[in-house]
Amino acid sequence: MTIRRFEDIEGWQLARELTRQVYAVAMRGVFAKDFGLRDQMTRASASTMHNIAEGFDGGSNAEFVKFLRYSQRSCSEVQSQLYVAFDQSYISQTEFESIYEQAALTHAKVGGFIRYLLNTPNAR
Repeated sequence: MTIRRFEDIEGWQLARELTRQVYAVAMRGVFAKDFGLRDQMTRASASTMHNIAEGFDGGSNAEFVKFLRYSQRSCSEVQSQLYVAFDQSYISQTEFESIYEQAALTHAKVGGFIRYLLNTPNAR
């Protein structure tokens, strides 16, 4: 499949779903009132998709890979923040596991794309 737009990238699609899930829990109940954690977690989740989009227009595979790695770091940040949200009883065990898994899946898919770009000259 040829990637013509950043929206065609499976990692971006997964990152978008991660962001949707994070917003769904962060904007309700007492979690919504914890402005620091809420804002940090929603920004980190959105950063997973934004870095993919930004890197897509970077011009070179090396530049793109740099932004894809930022996206992976944001996935890890979301996973760490999930522990805080869980420990504060802002989210349930089921919500924790579901969002954590979505972040892990996104991280892995972006990692696969990084490997592809590094091993395929003139990819894209």
